[in-house]
Amino acid sequence: MFLKMKRLFSFLLLVAFLSSCSEYQKVLKNEDVKAKYDMAEKFYDAGDFKRANRLLEQIAPKYIGKPQGERVMFFLADSYFQTKDYNMAGYQFERFLKSYPKSDKAAEAGFYGAKSYYKLSPKYSLDQTDTDKALIKLQNFINAYPESEYLVEANIMAKELTTKKERKSYEIAKQFNTIGEFDYTFLTPAVTAFDNFISDNPGSVYREDALYYKFDASTNLAMNSFDYLKKERLNDAKAAYLAFKKSFPESKYLKDANKTLEKVEKELEVYSK
Repeated sequence: MFLKMKRLFSFLLLVAFLSSCSEYQKVLKNEDVKAKYDMAEKFYDAGDFKRANRLLEQIAPKYIGKPQGERVMFFLADSYFQTKDYNMAGYQFERFLKSYPKSDKAAEAGFYGAKSYYKLSPKYSLDQTDTDKALIKLQNFINAYPESEYLVEANIMAKELTTKKERKSYEIAKQFNTIGEFDYTFLTPAVTAFDNFISDNPGSVYREDALYYKFDASTNLAMNSFDYLKKERLNDAKAAYLAFKKSFPESKYLKDANKTLEKVEKELEVYSK
């Protein structure tokens, strides 16, 4: 009995689905804007954002300047977001804000517009243009809506993107240092890259690593230098060590750094005689 009821229920669902599909295709092809609007709202409320989006795309131009236009434009932007078309979502949320800056949905649109660009941000090793754009959008949202319910999430996303950009800069510097182990000419740009990173990102989670590897690169540069440059560069390496130890006196790198410092000081003894 239960099996029969289950099959009947499945059959009724199938009939309802096919009927809905048939009705959807019919409304999609006709010119009745009101019918499209009603069905789009129905699908949107039911969470069927893909079909809602197709209808909303068709009717959005028809509602420009009309009372329902604000609602239609927000639904359209959000349906893009919900279907993970983040390029279009970001663009449509921007259009919504320009058209309805005083809307009750303005804060929500600002947040999801920024989140759309956040979703487009690639992994740290790739070009970070979209990351830069997302950070600007998130900061604009944070500044404009400091009391928003979305503020905590916006700050978390901004921090994540900032850390991603920091990692890219740090990894570039570290790559110079790694290549410098085989090619001396890469050590100077490695030291410069670490210097820039440390200066530009004072609160970075990679600061400890950057200070240590700056010392490492500075030491290797000094050890491979001509005699007339060696003393100055050894002192630079020692200064890099002191800066590292001052900032991170209990660093995970301290044992290795202390061993390297012994080599630096032994080399400096030659110049103190």
